Amino acid sequence: MFTQLLREQTSWEKLGNSRKPIVLYGTGNGADAVLDEFERLGIKIAGVGASEGFVRKRDFRGFTVKSIADFEQEMGDFVIAVGFATSVPQVMNYIKELMKKHEVLMPVVPVFGETIFSREYVENNIDTLNSCRELLRDEESKRVFDNFVYFHYTGELRYLFETESQREEALTNILKLTDKEHMLDLGAYRGDTVEELISLCGGYSRVTAVEPDPKTFRKLQEYAEGKENITLLNCAVWNEQTNLSFQGGGGRQSALSNQGKISVDAFPVDTIVGERKITYVKMDVEGAEKQALEGMKKLARTQKPKLSISAYHRTEDLLTLIPLIHNLNPDYHIYLRHHPYIPCWDTNLYCV
Repeated sequence: MFTQLLREQTSWEKLGNSRKPIVLYGTGNGADAVLDEFERLGIKIAGVGASEGFVRKRDFRGFTVKSIADFEQEMGDFVIAVGFATSVPQVMNYIKELMKKHEVLMPVVPVFGETIFSREYVENNIDTLNSCRELLRDEESKRVFDNFVYFHYTGELRYLFETESQREEALTNILKLTDKEHMLDLGAYRGDTVEELISLCGGYSRVTAVEPDPKTFRKLQEYAEGKENITLLNCAVWNEQTNLSFQGGGGRQSALSNQGKISVDAFPVDTIVGERKITYVKMDVEGAEKQALEGMKKLARTQKPKLSISAYHRTEDLLTLIPLIHNLNPDYHIYLRHHPYIPCWDTNLYCV
């Protein structure tokens, strides 16, 4: 299925071979990671751009930050390499408008880990790509998977935009959530997934919410105050009971990290659940999804709860998580959906 993809150039190859000047659009962690890879590959850029409201008077990695309009006045035509993530409709629409005037590519770097979706990565994983695709339940999931692969390889945003659907549709039509759910919320953040369930279904039967970041956990406690049948746990999930380092800060990307300064207790999901009845598991644990799934073998086998699993934090997530879920319980029907976000953030596996 994906052998023909290797006839095309990767986003990195296109940028490395470009005769047009390259403008890196973005000044955050993603842009840093893209520039690091550019330097490794010997790709030179002409400048760094930001959205109008974020230009200010500042430098980034030795470049004076300018607006895209500034570069249009100075250079006319150039290639834009997008180096940031967004789900803001106005920003996504602005990028679509830029695509009408310029060549726009998104060289994808992972949220966690160092594996790049390169030519070598595809060559080494063609068989796994094909086998994972076949484990998906419906044709829409396979279409999303195909576009996901093509986007990561080529950097062409048109593939990404063709995959979009609304999360509410997946929760309603695939998981068929109700107000009777016993939800295990892994990576509960500030209660947004609990609120999502309440908004969609009108309530829940019981919730166990797990959040490792101490600052975020305090916000979760504030959210849960006055709510019934909700248990909050300030810990992490892993494939064994242990103590791990955690990089906190109260944001959505707080995560387990070797450089973390916070010590956090971690437990297998099966240990946390014990004898509880669970009907729905939401898992968004910032790159630790593999270990979390490995720690819920009993739950998956004996209760087979509905699953919503984030599958975008690491380059290898889809190739790791799809067969892992299948092996946990071959009776799972596995669906793949991507919700509006640049790049492939908010890409989830839904399993019933």
